[in-house]
Amino acid sequence: MGLKEYVVRRGVQTVIAFFVLITIGFFLFRIMPGDPTAILILNPKIPPETRQLLRQRLGLDRPLWEQYFYFIKNFFLGEFGYSFHYGRPVTELIFGIRLINTLILVGLSTVTAIVIGVLLGAIAGYRRGSRLDVSLTTFSLLFYCTPVFWLGMIMLLIFSVNMKLFPIGGTTSAILESEDILTRIKDYLWHLTLPFTALVLIQIGYNFLIIRNIISDIMTEDYIVTARAKGLPERIILFRHAMKNAALPLTTMIALQLAGIFTGAVLTETVFSWEGLGSLLYEAVDTRDYPILQGLFALITSAFLIANYISDILYALLDPRVRY
Repeated sequence: MGLKEYVVRRGVQTVIAFFVLITIGFFLFRIMPGDPTAILILNPKIPPETRQLLRQRLGLDRPLWEQYFYFIKNFFLGEFGYSFHYGRPVTELIFGIRLINTLILVGLSTVTAIVIGVLLGAIAGYRRGSRLDVSLTTFSLLFYCTPVFWLGMIMLLIFSVNMKLFPIGGTTSAILESEDILTRIKDYLWHLTLPFTALVLIQIGYNFLIIRNIISDIMTEDYIVTARAKGLPERIILFRHAMKNAALPLTTMIALQLAGIFTGAVLTETVFSWEGLGSLLYEAVDTRDYPILQGLFALITSAFLIANYISDILYALLDPRVRY
């Protein structure tokens, strides 16, 4: 099969998978326990007629199949309706400042963790069994097994509550809204430091362990022994031979992690009160806000499917055997 046919076939499969997943997501959110009107109207003395009127205004009194086709129609128009909880368009909530905050926090931490984790993992795998390898592996396992919410709370307790070096939460200080742009940027970075550090430490362990194991296996291959027998420098053996053959699994790992940027860091953003997509997702689940859940689910699904599609194409370019 040629590359063009492979790309088209994988594209069709990706589109089909997308519609299957958003359909599952649509019905999954509506079988969740709880009533959105109960969250919006907390007063138990509100008469049932008022609740029914609210359900009609929200479109929740219609049959599921009718709600589904209405959702699909709006999806092709680029609309996800209005949030039950905020009363604002879902696209405005998702593609506004929250998306920017998530891209900055999760994007920077993910790229940083990939670079550091891959580099340290390659060195440790190359020097398998050394003290450096044991030390880095222990460090990575420690943070890889640490729950991010626990790490976040410990960091807040130490650096925010006790030492008072960083703010206890939020993205900016409200009192600085009228200050100059440089002061506001410094304040933003001040709030970003702790959640960024927590995410980097957690993600480094994942990247390190994968690359370390891949490089460890590659270093036992015959062509590595041959390269050493030829007298090639160790730097050339590691980065031109070993890392080149680790490209396939490394491509998938990086693609899926970059796609995960759009999911937000739910636990991290919640612990640090960071106004991003992760905290928005948590609030939507808590309030049964179906339109926001559907919009976020469509965004997350698209990101992962596109990343998987791109990684498949890169696979086919790096190794033509994948096409068959």
